[in-house]
Amino acid sequence: MITVASLWRHPIKSHGREALESVTLLQGQTMPFDRHWAVTHEKTHFDSADPKWEKCRNFMIGTLVPGLAGIWARLDDATNVMELRHVDLGTISFNPDTADGTAAFLNWVAPLTSHVSAKPTNLVSTPGRGMTDTPFPSVSIMNMASHRAVGDKIGQDLEFERWRGNIWLDGPDAWAEWDWIGKDIAIGDAVLHVQDRCTRCNHTKANPVTGLRDIDTLSALRNGWDHTDFGVYCTVIQSGKVSLGDTAEVL
Repeated sequence: MITVASLWRHPIKSHGREALESVTLLQGQTMPFDRHWAVTHEKTHFDSADPKWEKCRNFMIGTLVPGLAGIWARLDDATNVMELRHVDLGTISFNPDTADGTAAFLNWVAPLTSHVSAKPTNLVSTPGRGMTDTPFPSVSIMNMASHRAVGDKIGQDLEFERWRGNIWLDGPDAWAEWDWIGKDIAIGDAVLHVQDRCTRCNHTKANPVTGLRDIDTLSALRNGWDHTDFGVYCTVIQSGKVSLGDTAEVL
């Protein structure tokens, strides 16, 4: 039996993760408030007057700033108040949609970005979708058995937060998710169509507590399985609620 082991969203792209107990997925959309905001930098190509999806290189991401991996997030959906915490920066609460909130956030995160040439400049969002890494609105699914296989290859327990997935499933064999591509999967009350593999970057090398790069996850994937992929991108084709412990079935 396949079950939902954990649920995660990342309200600000690359800037924190939040565990959920349940979520209602909507057809054709990203997970609510997942990558809802993104952080632009001085070299970003983004038109705030006509906001559209842009590739990840246009934003501050963990590939450029590994310390971002150490951020935890909590968003109050009702008040739009975001709380971020980091072991070296402490905690901040702010509204990402206000000028004062954005200024406070940029000041808070600045110590992590002191080494990069293009400094963070703004918080932006795109109507109707989160700023996921895919040009289509995606929800990602991760397989706990595949995660454990990578940890076994490395020779130590690996934090699953490194992969920044949305829905974690327990029960399938390792790498069974590759066989799901092109198929539909029912999870809780929702149905998703599995579209593609998630190709990984240096962000996964960073420890999700310290923000330091301490494990070469990409080499482990290449040496073990001749690829650097982990997880699959999906589109929601039937709206529905997904909760911890729900069952999943490949259709």
